[in-house]
Amino acid sequence: MKGIQIEGDQLVWTDVPRPELDAGSLRIRVRASAVNRADLSQRTGGYPPPSGASHILGLECSGVVDQIAADVTGFAVGDAVCALLAGGGHAEEVVVPAGQVLPIPKGLSFVQAAALPEVFATAYLNLYGEAALRPGERAMLHAGASGVGTAGIQLCRAFGNPVYVTAGADDKIERCLALGASGGSNRHSGRFVDQVAGWTGGKGFDVILDPVGAAYLKDNLDSLALDGRLVLIGLMGGVSAEVPLRLMLMKRLRIIGSTLRARPVAAKSALMSALHERVWPLIESGDIRPIVDAVIPIAEAGRAHELIASDTTFGKVILAVD
Repeated sequence: MKGIQIEGDQLVWTDVPRPELDAGSLRIRVRASAVNRADLSQRTGGYPPPSGASHILGLECSGVVDQIAADVTGFAVGDAVCALLAGGGHAEEVVVPAGQVLPIPKGLSFVQAAALPEVFATAYLNLYGEAALRPGERAMLHAGASGVGTAGIQLCRAFGNPVYVTAGADDKIERCLALGASGGSNRHSGRFVDQVAGWTGGKGFDVILDPVGAAYLKDNLDSLALDGRLVLIGLMGGVSAEVPLRLMLMKRLRIIGSTLRARPVAAKSALMSALHERVWPLIESGDIRPIVDAVIPIAEAGRAHELIASDTTFGKVILAVD
């Protein structure tokens, strides 16, 4: 079979070993796979795969069930599915624990379905799991135009949480508002902390979801309400910062660090089950939808990485495997 290999500074579509079918797993013939920031980081050595995971890029995919382990029930060969992966999605085939596989929501194409697992799992886990966001509480999402951001906006709208976003262009803010955000600011137009006080009536946000890290830490903490929760899911703006401990004590703040990829299979399976119960019906009804910016042939994966690195996309970039 073929898959994407990192050769120097190039991504090459070439022959790779076929993965073995493990107990409790499915083999999926991949039809589409999405590119995430984590793939760009892994390519440069900044985010290695967990122990035992495929070294091939790709944290989510859609496709058709091709083989089923003897101990797996609930699936049939030929089922159209999408999956949350620890790696291996940028290939013609991938083996994945059955608990991390869901049926494609009715009415969606393989391309659309490939845009679902990683970003909706990340947004749901961190907003409604780690941060325990309650109905009516206010949230702020940095990188609102990203895959996780566009997923988070829609989840907040669906579950009754006013949501504010930051993004790097005015047109991205406008598209976030159209998707369901209640407010937003361009990060190039000044510090967001100076712009959000009016939106929250001076009360601050209950939850902030942040992929930036050090560069935003102080302003994030200043923007939180009493008992606010800051969930860090990335470090694009640096890995080290001074923490204002007095502010944290006086406002009873919490900083939560969170990654998804290396969590145990049982935890990821429980998360996917929650998505199937709470989010999949909203996708099938049209209340929530995958946001796809571009579709690129998988043999041109390098071009997809360049597109994401350009910071011009809105939503997901998908690799088509045909």
